[in-house]
This record gives sequence, structure tokens and C-alpha cells, in this order.
Amino acid sequence: MYAAQLAATAAAPATAGPGFLSPTGVEIAFVLVGLATFGAALVTVTTKQLVHAALWLVVALGGIAVEYLLLTAEFIAWVQVLIYLGSVVVLLLFGLMLTKAPIGRSPDADSGNRWVALGVAVVAGAALVWVVVDAFRTTWIDLEGPAQGSTQIAGEILFQHWVLPFEALSVLLLAALIGAIVLSRRNTPAEEAADAAARDAAGRTGKGQH
Repeated sequence: MYAAQLAATAAAPATAGPGFLSPTGVEIAFVLVGLATFGAALVTVTTKQLVHAALWLVVALGGIAVEYLLLTAEFIAWVQVLIYLGSVVVLLLFGLMLTKAPIGRSPDADSGNRWVALGVAVVAGAALVWVVVDAFRTTWIDLEGPAQGSTQIAGEILFQHWVLPFEALSVLLLAALIGAIVLSRRNTPAEEAADAAARDAAGRTGKGQH
């Protein structure tokens, strides 16, 4: 009987595991959303219109939240929306509005360190891809199954292994709040007079050097 079972097991076809040659609809959507997110991030750092850069940043961060949803990590997706779209991007938009940034093309938005920044970005991206691939080389997520990024699981991992980054994130939110308060604060007449005097002194100094 045992020999017969072994023969039947050997004769049965092997179950095909997950592979890159047979992607599911969710995996195709993940790749398409990733390409759209990458395009939005590229436009964010290349456009010379500050308002457009902030709006494209919204698209890029929103695309990352969609990627989390496709990975069945709903809690992380909503944290992405609340923290980045709800605080950091809003702070940038408030800063652009309150400082009366130019709406059109701004020549000051370019820098001579473009190639250095590009090299740093390429190296950082390659290191990040290598770390992720090395850490999850043989790990497959069942996208068709139940959600794996529930609040309970994320909370247990967050407060057991990632307490320090979580506290650092709270400092980021506090900095965003303080920045919004500083940008929205109106100067007193004495402060405005002091700023005007400082600008006049800087202008006279510049003319004297020429």
C-alpha cells in the first residue's frame, strides 16, 4: 500500500507555484499604478512650476497608497493618506499660497546640482531595490486571499518592533503643525519695519560692493 501511494504521488503532476510568467489582474494593476506613480514623481522633481510640483506630489503619494491597497495593507494605505497627503502636502500647499509663490515657470526652481542629485537618487534607489529583493526573495503574498495588513497585525508589529520610527514620525507631524503655524502668523508692524530696514541695508551693501 505504501509503495502504491509513493508511485501515485510521483505520477501526479506538480502544482505550479507563483511565477512572473503568469501574472494575475492584481499584479498587472500593481505594475501599472507603479509606473504611473513613478511618472508623477519624475514630473514632480523636473517641473519648474512650484504649484504643479506640489500637485504632482499629491498624485505620487496617492499612487503609493493605492499600491498598499493592492498589497492588502489597508491600514498602511490610510496611514499614508493621513500623514503625507493630510499633513506634509497640505503644509507645502499652504506654504506656496501664503508666501505668494509664482504660479508660472520659476527659473529659481532649478539648481546646478542636478546631476549630483540624480546620481544620489540612482544609488539610493538601487540600494533600496537590492535590500527589498534580498529580504523578500522567496516571499509571496496571496493577493487573492484575506487582507494581511489588518489593524491588529500592523499594530502588533508597529508597537513591538518599530516603536522608535513611530515616535520619529510623530515628531514629523509636530514639525508640520509648527510649520503651518509659523507660515500663517502675521508679522507685527515693528517686525515688518525691521524686515524692510534689513532689506534696504542688504540692497545698499550690494550696490556698494559693485
